[in-house]
Amino acid sequence: MLKYGKTSQNAIMAMSHLAEVYDEGHTRLNSRDVASARNLPQPIVAKLLVALSQAGLVDGAPGPKGGYWLARPPSEISLLDIVSNFEKVGDRIACPFGADKCNNDDPCPLHYQLLELDQQLVDFLQDNKLNVFSKETAHN
Repeated sequence: MLKYGKTSQNAIMAMSHLAEVYDEGHTRLNSRDVASARNLPQPIVAKLLVALSQAGLVDGAPGPKGGYWLARPPSEISLLDIVSNFEKVGDRIACPFGADKCNNDDPCPLHYQLLELDQQLVDFLQDNKLNVFSKETAHN
């Protein structure tokens, strides 16, 4: 199963706040603003925003009038776009029999259920875009 850890959760939290205030880059938030809105440590948010900028998901500008904003409209950024920058997509949940002990040719009792669960999570992350957090969606 795609591992969806704390770093990915924090990245989604940061990006969801940028989606809430999205207005095509006119509103710029610094890492302190985002951290405060989501009750996250500012140094962690700063590192996440740099990584998300390098991934092309956010844009940023330095200086007193600088900050970060979404690089694309919220409707064009899926949760999977975010998570895939921090997790190895394709990693599977460990089989109860141990790593590499289970496959389609010799499945463990939970093999097919684990594959289904993995696909459900990937589908969920792909299908849900940041626009669920935006002002326009919140009022509809």
